[in-house]
Amino acid sequence: MLTAFARAFRTPDLRKKLLFTLGIIVVYRVGTHIPIPGVNYKAVQQCVNEASGNQGLFGLVNMFSGGALLQITVFALGILPYITASIILQLLTVVIPRLEALKKEGQAGTAKITQYTRYLTLALAILQGTGLVATARSGALFSGCTVASSIVPDQAIFTTITMVVTMTAGTTVVMWLGELITDRGIGNGMSILMFISIAASFPSALWAIKKQGTLAGGWIEFGTVLVVGLVMVALVVFVEQAQRRIPVQYAKRMIGRRSYGGTSTYIPLKVNQAGVIPVIFASSLLYIPALIAQFSGGNSGWKAWVQQNLTKGDHPIYITAYFLLIVFFAFFYVAISFNPEEVADNMKKYGGFIPGIRAGRPTAEYLSYVLNRITWPGSLYLGLIALVPTLALVGFGASQNFPFGGTSILIIVGVGLETVKQIESQLQQRNYEGFLR
Repeated sequence: MLTAFARAFRTPDLRKKLLFTLGIIVVYRVGTHIPIPGVNYKAVQQCVNEASGNQGLFGLVNMFSGGALLQITVFALGILPYITASIILQLLTVVIPRLEALKKEGQAGTAKITQYTRYLTLALAILQGTGLVATARSGALFSGCTVASSIVPDQAIFTTITMVVTMTAGTTVVMWLGELITDRGIGNGMSILMFISIAASFPSALWAIKKQGTLAGGWIEFGTVLVVGLVMVALVVFVEQAQRRIPVQYAKRMIGRRSYGGTSTYIPLKVNQAGVIPVIFASSLLYIPALIAQFSGGNSGWKAWVQQNLTKGDHPIYITAYFLLIVFFAFFYVAISFNPEEVADNMKKYGGFIPGIRAGRPTAEYLSYVLNRITWPGSLYLGLIALVPTLALVGFGASQNFPFGGTSILIIVGVGLETVKQIESQLQQRNYEGFLR
């Protein structure tokens, strides 16, 4: 990997792309530290220090914003509105025939869906920005902080609108920066910004574990976390690269005096076909009842039950519900993203078949059978990886700060692998040696 990066910097056009990407990353990180108007920055810093890594209900959103959410900065919402909009459009594509037709139109249809994603991102940014401002004004953003109620000292409507507009504009700029990286840089821009947001929280989380440790000044806990993290990265890389290859044979056809087909290929079915989306879905679904309970008045029985069982990451009910939701959403997302009948029809149309399996319906049934079998270990793997922060370090009392697990490690490994592959593929195009050196 390091050799690939060194060769990339020696190639002029690739060097320009890498430096452009690094420049956009610097702009993005600067924006995550600029506070928005109407916020008492000193009170925010005091509450962040008192929280000491325990981010409560807002942990997922804060992770995707690179810690900017709890700082209430210009890029407080980060890339999460765009991610949510992309997932919603992807799900609606299966349900709404108009979107499905646009998807099949090629580049023009994809551009139209991208435009819809941008509009939905703006709507979600306004909604989430309003919710964040209301939460900060009520003092619920930092539960237990002594100065939480003074974070937004001015309660005027104009100040509230200014804060929401600023955060919405920040989300738009983040979306634009991501598209700039995609067009003129290296890799997928949104994925790169997501990678940077998560990686930015690693040093503080590791240092917090060292400070909370009691063995040899915390260095034993610190070293243990690093070892566990390396093992986790190796495991995730192994499973993310694992795939079941279904062999496909294309019959030879004579058209005029030319023969077409007769080639052999395969259909790669990944063990983790759903990626990180089931973890995001499960976290968001568990986030909703806890958020409703937090803002509802009174002391009803259901509110006390939710706050007791669904807001604490180490509670058995929370762990069980989180694991089962991840397994369910893994099967659900695979079912809507991979259609065995459509794949079988396309193979039959172009004269392809799986050796030993008849074309048409038997092929679709075989693909569905194989997909269900490999989705089971993939979903169980996702559930176990997501629970690592709770199960691995609960004995050290630092589970909130454990960075190597769940959504973070899956995204970092996935984006890292994909970016290195793109760099290597572009290097091969420019430095292909062929038969003669």
